[in-house]
Amino acid sequence: MRGSMRGVWIAAVFVAMVAVAGGAVHGGEPDLNIDLAVRQVTVAPVRAHAGDVIRVDVVIGNKAEGMGTTAADLLVNGKSVSRQLFSWGRSAGERQHRLYFEWDTRGIAPGEYRIGAEAFVWGDSSPFDNRLDVKQPVVIVPPGAGFPGGEEAGGSATETDPRFGKSSVDG
Repeated sequence: MRGSMRGVWIAAVFVAMVAVAGGAVHGGEPDLNIDLAVRQVTVAPVRAHAGDVIRVDVVIGNKAEGMGTTAADLLVNGKSVSRQLFSWGRSAGERQHRLYFEWDTRGIAPGEYRIGAEAFVWGDSSPFDNRLDVKQPVVIVPPGAGFPGGEEAGGSATETDPRFGKSSVDG
């Protein structure tokens, strides 16, 4: 009896693997080309005092087919500090998604912080463009302190994936 139950479990696992690989989780359409890309990340301010709120705007593009809901993460020094769910692919005109994050820096140690965004979806045909990091770091100083070089608080930085023109994310 034990051997027959093991066989049933092995068969069930095999059927589940075939169903996922065959696209059953995408409505039975196995030949969909799913391709999300983080196209642009804008952060402001890039010079802030500890306790300020940093706003991060993210543009995510749906470059292919399919539809679903997935998470986008705000990354600070490569670690997720905030997450939002968004739905994509509901219509042909729904190719770009704008998400807005706020990073509260209360309790954050002074220093330089790298900001980025990531949108991961299983089965993405080109996962290399699911993350985009802003090259210019955010500088956090203690409340009331001055900034390096005598600069004022504020400023912004935008990183756009070079495969997409800036005009393609502004429109």
